[in-house]
Amino acid sequence: MTDAPARLRIGYHASHEQFAPSDLLGCVRAAEQAGFAAAMCSDHFAPWSVRQPHSGFAWSWLGAALATTSLSFGVVTTPIGRRYHPALTAQAAATLAEMFPERFWLALGSGEALNERVTGQRWPAKAERDARLRESVDIMRALFAGETVSRRGGLIDVEEARLYTRPNVPPAFIAAALTPETARRAGAWADGLVTINQPAERLRAILDAFREGGGEGRRLVLQVHVSYAPTQEEARANAHDQWRFNTLSSSVAAELKLPEQFDAATRLVRPEDLDESILISDDPGWHAARLADYAELGFHDIYLHNVGLNQSAFIETFGARVLPQLRRGA
Repeated sequence: MTDAPARLRIGYHASHEQFAPSDLLGCVRAAEQAGFAAAMCSDHFAPWSVRQPHSGFAWSWLGAALATTSLSFGVVTTPIGRRYHPALTAQAAATLAEMFPERFWLALGSGEALNERVTGQRWPAKAERDARLRESVDIMRALFAGETVSRRGGLIDVEEARLYTRPNVPPAFIAAALTPETARRAGAWADGLVTINQPAERLRAILDAFREGGGEGRRLVLQVHVSYAPTQEEARANAHDQWRFNTLSSSVAAELKLPEQFDAATRLVRPEDLDESILISDDPGWHAARLADYAELGFHDIYLHNVGLNQSAFIETFGARVLPQLRRGA
């Protein structure tokens, strides 16, 4: 298990759903130049909304992003034997970790139907997906340890799988959790926890559950959805246009199958309904204060996702006016 980092690190979240891979590569390069210390990305087969026109293959893109920046990268993915078998996830991760030592980590979760059902297999209920995730983690850890793995009779079969190319240091396995129940289970196996911004009392409950489950002292990562623009009206409009589905519960979001269904499920969401799930403001100082509050909760790594399409303005402004404040506070 990995120890928690000693100081706050602010990273940039790269959204494959919103931008072409070539444009997104430019974003992470700009983010590094602006002072962001790390990056992470989504791993989708489809975007969340018909208003989002892209969904590049994250693993191809990560090779280019790691090769052309000095940032560390994480990817939110699921190895539960639907879109990816855990042996293939382990091979992909091992290749990146071997080429870019100690700069790559995995955020592992139980997934959403939007991305995983495309192989035509049955989409399992949450309890089975959680059990599949735990089996997958055990398989992947054995592969990274150099074992030849064969398993039959469980939820995921493996036949004489072996990683012939392995990094000297395996990538961290960070658990993706949106509820205390998931976080508590993850404490038994994860090197750390990643969740998304929620009201403080909910975040405390998730962190407490992770520690109670065995995660005390491990890495704590937060992805924060923000909407920054030159005016409050534009910031709110951007959030409503691009990320209104963030109001859906995790149980609902995991079951919807198409971008059109996410749009239909959120057709009555009002711009003001997003205040609980997205930091919306035209004031960089306000954003800095809210992010400092998250750091006070105990998060070591905070990754910022500006949900609007105005990435250049966000990167430039936050690099100049938000990151310095957070570094001084840390």
